[in-house]
Amino acid sequence: MAQRAVWLISREPGTPFCGTVRFSRRYPTVEKRAKVFNGASYVPIPEDGPFLKALLFELRLLDDDEDFIESRDSCSHINKTSVYGLLIGGGELWPVVAFLKNNMIYACVPLVEQTLSPHPPLISISGISQGFELLFGVQDFLSLSQKNDTELNTKLNQLPDLLLQACPFGTLLDANLQNSLDSINFASVTHSQKQPAWKVGTYKGKPQVSISITEKVKSMQYDKQDIADTWQVVGTVTCKCDLEGIMPNVTISLSLPTNGSPLQDILVHPCVTSLDSAILTSSSIDAMDDSAFSGPYKFPLTPPLESFNLCYYTSQVPVPPILGFYQMKEEEIQVKITVNLKLHESVKNNFEFCEAHIPFYNRGPITHVEYKVSFGQLEVFREKSSLVWIIGQKFPKSMEINLSGTVTFGAKSHEKQSFDEICIGGTAYLKLHFRILDYTLTGCYADQHSVQVFASGKPKISTHRKLISSDYYIWNSKAPAPVSYGSLLL
Repeated sequence: MAQRAVWLISREPGTPFCGTVRFSRRYPTVEKRAKVFNGASYVPIPEDGPFLKALLFELRLLDDDEDFIESRDSCSHINKTSVYGLLIGGGELWPVVAFLKNNMIYACVPLVEQTLSPHPPLISISGISQGFELLFGVQDFLSLSQKNDTELNTKLNQLPDLLLQACPFGTLLDANLQNSLDSINFASVTHSQKQPAWKVGTYKGKPQVSISITEKVKSMQYDKQDIADTWQVVGTVTCKCDLEGIMPNVTISLSLPTNGSPLQDILVHPCVTSLDSAILTSSSIDAMDDSAFSGPYKFPLTPPLESFNLCYYTSQVPVPPILGFYQMKEEEIQVKITVNLKLHESVKNNFEFCEAHIPFYNRGPITHVEYKVSFGQLEVFREKSSLVWIIGQKFPKSMEINLSGTVTFGAKSHEKQSFDEICIGGTAYLKLHFRILDYTLTGCYADQHSVQVFASGKPKISTHRKLISSDYYIWNSKAPAPVSYGSLLL
């Protein structure tokens, strides 16, 4: 249910073209959909001149149109629906919804989501009824309290902004254009600022700005001299700015504590209007030194209506939040495991949740588990051949916890035979899942008092931040020689 294009044409008998296009609007995104749906029967939307000539000819409104034309005037072509087909450029543009009222022709081309050859029944095309509703709404708006040509011209000048609100991207939301007029502050529309094409409307309501910082930490820990442990922090700053006005200006600042890790590889949203060169040149490829830019990171912007990602960044934090050691020793149908986890002293010891998952794929079902845990509780998922160590919301005062035990497996069923070497020997791993609210590993935060808003009303400003684990692995430090494919079948 969308429109490919809309026209308003004033009928002017006696003039060379017998009419003038007073307003037209095309929707390129809908046109691309029409090209896909219509296939070989697709006919593109023409320019205003050829469309005007073809439409006036079909409606018999040309001054010299006195000859009988069978394709248009025969009894078999009597039109009772105000839906026409226009011959343009060797093809037929169909369906065209058009009607004449008070010397103004209202016309549109609805989207047909199927091939046009042969013509599908009109009742099956929902865009036609929507097109009539849109055109009647425009007619009501133009005829309401209209006394002279000056008022008509004023309303025609308002149509582009009204259709942004009432019919964004060709989809009708509200046929009562007066409602859209009431919700738009036309005092600002007539201002030198022009509403950008990417912003389909304006916000009306209580002003508020929400800023959320989410950091994801990845880690690969091996506890081996020949393989270095790695970790990485990737941050995303998400914003939602509910502010009145066409182009409100906002400046959001991100700050770091004294010992915070500088932000690097910063990518910003296109709505950011300017940026300090030091922010753009800070790269993780370069070696870290004391001269690295550590903020504040200021982002002046003109926000869109919807929620958006203001920026992405990385950071080279000195240590991972949780240091781990995992060892698995295989003995026939049993494995012995040893786990040690230590929370770094600089990390906030207040988790929303914290769990360690230990999978045992390529083995039979877990039949027995003997274990000793210094903190938290251990759950056995026999059908998934895995253990879940539920650590909870806090580490103990020592910041260090341990788990040891023996896991016994039953016979491996034929259906579960696998040639993957995962979770065997050097590929065995423990994966940590955790989340810490009101905390970031870099220390990055958005100060409410540093947010500058240049718009009407004093907005409510809220900020949030959190740290989430992502691909946080601790690999088996006791890795035997690689297991051959043949031994996996035993």
